[in-house]
Amino acid sequence: MALLRPVSPLHLRVLFVHRLFSSFSAARTRPPPPLSFSPFPPFRPRPRLLFTPRTLAVQAPRIELGVRAFKSSSVASEKLQEKANQTYGSEQIQVLEGLDPVRKRPGMYIGSTGPRGLHHLVYEILDNSIDEAQAGYATKIDVILHEDNSVSITDNGRGIPTDIHPVTKKSSLETVLTVLHAGGKFGGSSSGYSVSGGLHGVGLSVVNALSEALEITVWRDGKEYRQNYSRGKPVTTLTCKSLPVEVTQKGTCIRFWPDRDVFTTSIIYDFNTIAGRVRELAFLNPELTIALKKEGDSKEQYNEYCYAGGLIEYVKWLNTDKKPIHDTVAFRKETDGVTVDVALQWCSDSYSETMLGYANSIRTIDGGTHIDGMKASLTRTINNLGKKSKAMKDKDISLSGEHVREGLTCIISVKVPNPEFEGQTKTRLGNPEVRKVVEQCVQEHLTEYLELHPDVFESILSKALNALKAAMAAKRARELVRSKSVLKSSSLPGKLADCSSTNPEECEIFIVEGDSAGGSAKQGRDRRFQAVLPLRGKILNIERRDEAAMYKNEEIQNLILGLGLGVKGEDFRKDALRYHKIIILTDADVDGAHIRTLLLTFFFRYQKALFDEGCIYVGVPPLYKVERGKHIHYCYDDTELKRLTKTFPTNSSYNIQRFKGLGEMMPLQLWETTLDPERRLLKQLVVEDAAEASVVFSSLMGTRVDVRKELIQNSANMINLEHLDI
Repeated sequence: MALLRPVSPLHLRVLFVHRLFSSFSAARTRPPPPLSFSPFPPFRPRPRLLFTPRTLAVQAPRIELGVRAFKSSSVASEKLQEKANQTYGSEQIQVLEGLDPVRKRPGMYIGSTGPRGLHHLVYEILDNSIDEAQAGYATKIDVILHEDNSVSITDNGRGIPTDIHPVTKKSSLETVLTVLHAGGKFGGSSSGYSVSGGLHGVGLSVVNALSEALEITVWRDGKEYRQNYSRGKPVTTLTCKSLPVEVTQKGTCIRFWPDRDVFTTSIIYDFNTIAGRVRELAFLNPELTIALKKEGDSKEQYNEYCYAGGLIEYVKWLNTDKKPIHDTVAFRKETDGVTVDVALQWCSDSYSETMLGYANSIRTIDGGTHIDGMKASLTRTINNLGKKSKAMKDKDISLSGEHVREGLTCIISVKVPNPEFEGQTKTRLGNPEVRKVVEQCVQEHLTEYLELHPDVFESILSKALNALKAAMAAKRARELVRSKSVLKSSSLPGKLADCSSTNPEECEIFIVEGDSAGGSAKQGRDRRFQAVLPLRGKILNIERRDEAAMYKNEEIQNLILGLGLGVKGEDFRKDALRYHKIIILTDADVDGAHIRTLLLTFFFRYQKALFDEGCIYVGVPPLYKVERGKHIHYCYDDTELKRLTKTFPTNSSYNIQRFKGLGEMMPLQLWETTLDPERRLLKQLVVEDAAEASVVFSSLMGTRVDVRKELIQNSANMINLEHLDI
C-alpha cells in the first residue's frame, strides 16, 4: 500500500485541472475483447454519462472505419441496373404536415439530437420568458430540473393568449403549440413584442414536437388554463377554472419530458451548463431575477441570479482574476430603434481578447454586424486618438485590430426590432444597419471617455504598442524558425514521426510526453495514418507570456510547424492543417494532467477555432492490466476494475498491474488499448461557453496567485486523498 503524503497546493491545483478535463462522457466504439478464448464472458462495461463542465463538452464519439471492402464489378452493375429500373414519380414525393417536419429532421431546428440539442429545448422556452421580460411584463423566471429529467419553466409575464384564433379556429394556445411559424414575434404594429429573440414562431412548437409529454399552465385574466400534449398533439382539451379573488398570479408554466425516441443520448440535464446560460441572461437583463433549481435524492442545488449592474458586472465577473488598467467603460444609446449596450475594459496582465456579442439576448457565437462594427470602431478610435495626441511618434505606424484588442474584455448587446439571424439556431446577426449604428455609438462615447481620462488612454496605447512590438518580434522569431527549417532541408520537427498518408482528413497525430512514451507510440502506431510528436517536459504557459516569448520556445515551435497551425491572429484555414485529428496523449498522473492543461491552454489561446472545428481530442490510456491465467483485460478506471473482479469466482487468482505511464506499456499493448481506432477510448473536446472557458484558463494558468489559492481551497473538499497519485 502506498503511503499518503501531505497534499501540496500544486497537487490540488493539478488534480482540479485533471478533474476538469477528465470527467467527460465518452463511449468506446468497440470494447477491447480478451486476447484469448475465455470460458467466462468478456468484460464489457456499459457506456456511462457523467456530468461535464460547461466550458468543454464531449460530442458523440465518431465511428472510425477501417479499410473499406468494395463489391465486385458484376454485383455493382446489377445494383445499377436495379436502380435504373426504379421510377421516380409523384409517389416518391412526401408532404410532411403539422409538426412532422420537426420529428423527421430535428437537427434542423435544435442543432443536434445529442446533449447540445437536449439543452437547446430548455433555451427555447427560457428565451420566450426572456422576451416577456424585455417587453417589460416579467420580472421573475423559475427554472426547475426535476428528478424525472423533465424541466419546468415559469414566468410572471402576461401569459399566452387562450381565446379562439380567427384563422385556425383553435385556441391561440393550441395554435402556437401545434402550428409551425405561429407566434406573436413577427414584428410590425400587430406584433406583441417590439424586441424579441424569437422570430420564426417555431420554438415552442418544436419543443412540443420533440417531447413525449408536455404540460402547460397559463394564468391570465383571473383564470387558470391547463392542457396536456404528447409528441406535438393535444391529448386533453383546454380546461379553465377561476382563481380566488385574492390570487393575482399571472404568467405561463411549461413542463416537458424530452422524447427518448428522438435523442441519441441519455436524458440528463447538466445543472452547470444551464446555469451558465441563466447567468448570461441575468447579466443582460438587469431588472430580471432568474432562479434555477435541480431536484435530487441526495442534495438539492439552487441558485438565484440577479445583477443590477448589468454588463458592468458581467465584465467584472470575467476579469475577476486579472489586473484592470481602468474602471469599466459602459454606455447605452438608442438610434433608429436599435439599442446598443456596451461594456469594456483592458487588463494589463492579459494577452488575449474576450469579445462576446448578443442580439436580443441571444448569444451570437459566430459574430455578426454588431461585432464587426465594434472591432472597426475600436481600431479607428485608438489610431485616431494616438495620432492626434502625438503619442505615436511615427506617423506611419498603424495599429491593427489585434494589437488594439490585446487584453480587452468587451460585451456588446444590441436590441433590434427586426433582426436577421442566420438559421433557427441564431448564431450570427446579419442586419447591415446595425454595424453603422454600433460604429457611431462606440466611436462617440469611447472618444469622449478617453479624452477625459488621458492617463487611461496612455496605458491602453502603451499596451497596444507593446503588442505591436511583440508581434514584430514574433514575426522575426517565426522567420528565424523558417530559415532554420530550410537549412535543415525539412520544415518538420526532427522528433516528429510522420505518417505516410498525405490526406489531412484521415491523418491523426498523437502528442505524447517524453521519449519513452514516444518510442512505444512510434512502434505501436499504424504508420499509414498515425503520426507521433514527443514533447520534452512541460511546454511554456502562454497565459503568462507574450507572443515573442511563445515563438522562441522550441516545443511550441515544434507544435506550430508539426501541425501546420500558421500564425496567431490570422484567419483559420482548416485545409492548412496537416492532421484533422490532434490527440493529446499523456500519462494518467498529476504531471500528465498538468501537461494536458498546458497544451489545452496553448490551443485555446493560440487558435480557438481548432475546438470549433472538432480537431482536439484527448486519448485515455488504461489504468490497470488484469491477468487471470492466459486471459488479459484492461480497465480504464477503478469502477471498471471492481466490476471486472466481481465477475471472477471467489477462489480465483489474478494479477493486477497499475500503469504509471505510457512508457511502461509495450508497443502492442499501447496499440490494443489506446491507438487502435476500433478499441480505444477517445474524447472530443469542444468549447460551449467561450466566456466561462476563458475565466477557467485565466484562473488556473494566469498570474493572479490569490485567485488560484482561493480556488484550490474551495475545491479541496472535492478531493479523495486515496485517488492522489503522489
